[in-house]
Amino acid sequence: MSWKSTTMTVDRTSTKLHIPHPSGCFTLVGVLEQLEPHQPTNGRNIALMSMSFRFVDISLRHKDYLFQKRLALRLPFDSFRFDFRGNHESGGQWRQGGFVDDVEDLVVVVAYLRSIYGYKVDMVVGHSRGSVVGMHWLCTAEEGKRVRALINVSGRYRMHMFTTYRRYRSLWEEFETKGYYDWNVVVARKAVVQKIYPHDLEECSRWNSDIVWDNFPSSIDVLTIHGLADRTVPVYDAIIYARIFGARTPGTHNLHLIEEADHNLTGRQDEVVDCILEWWEAKRSGSLTTGIFRTGLRGKL
Repeated sequence: MSWKSTTMTVDRTSTKLHIPHPSGCFTLVGVLEQLEPHQPTNGRNIALMSMSFRFVDISLRHKDYLFQKRLALRLPFDSFRFDFRGNHESGGQWRQGGFVDDVEDLVVVVAYLRSIYGYKVDMVVGHSRGSVVGMHWLCTAEEGKRVRALINVSGRYRMHMFTTYRRYRSLWEEFETKGYYDWNVVVARKAVVQKIYPHDLEECSRWNSDIVWDNFPSSIDVLTIHGLADRTVPVYDAIIYARIFGARTPGTHNLHLIEEADHNLTGRQDEVVDCILEWWEAKRSGSLTTGIFRTGLRGKL
């Protein structure tokens, strides 16, 4: 059975949902933000936020990390953000190479929101790995064809670059001595140890990101946001996505680059949220055209 807890604010309701996984072994936990909680939800649009996991870092991402909660509290429509299996509050076993698991979790969440509430996913928001997973779902799910917007933040395209983690000497030393690497991370201020195996990196590197060339819905408008100081996913990956998504019609693509911003957009979360909301308003008004978005430049440099 699923269960939920609800928190009321002046203008919206936040409800924590525990979604049972079909395997029966664990639940996926997320937060549903509703602007009009007492109104029927059948047929109502919703934004789905797909969080990321970043390898070789001091922290593991979760549904309230980075800009996601701030965005959810400012969007002009309902949203749902959740933890993938084995991360933060969700049960199950997390795997570095488990992209297939992530996509499956996304399918489970969408099915739950549709069957229990009648929601229709209208926007997908992803950061890093979450973007890659969200794109795959959009390319393969029938419901993905009806989504109108994708927000791609710090998304990786060149998956083969996972194998470049050989530069972390201690990681490969542990691979050779123990067969795995103990990844000491912090999740929601709690210390966690995750095990990374060599085959995890190989599995990541083999993930098919090329699917977006031929299978990404042509009608979806895309906003790509990337930090110019990102040392985890090179900004060139954002350029590749601009080439892929910018060649479609009638869907548009906009690229927003943030100077001196890192992979997590540290200290720039409000700017990210402002950019997304401004882009959405441009989309709503029908004024989007493919190109660079929101440079912030006025007049001459």
